[in-house]
Amino acid sequence: MEKIEQDGKVAVLVSRGFGAGWWTWNKEYTTPFEPKVVEMVLKGKQHKITEEWCEENLGKDLYCGGASDLEVEWVEKGLKFSINEYDGSESLYIENELEFEA
Repeated sequence: MEKIEQDGKVAVLVSRGFGAGWWTWNKEYTTPFEPKVVEMVLKGKQHKITEEWCEENLGKDLYCGGASDLEVEWVEKGLKFSINEYDGSESLYIENELEFEA
């Protein structure tokens, strides 16, 4: 699986907006590391990520409702994480970094 790495960290795609997630709505077709999508987001061109763009550039027919809200999170290489979604808004959680109240 290809990933974009920088300074010992891995780029992870997260869609923060409400309405539709990115990875959580496309788990069977893509990964949260999709290099071409990461490059588009880093260039500020997530608004150009459409179903047509995904078909042409990824060879996949994806639901792209969450693409306009995509952000890149940088996660230390080797750390386990989870992406959870509530009402379309995705949140990234790093293992062992969650704090719970009693």
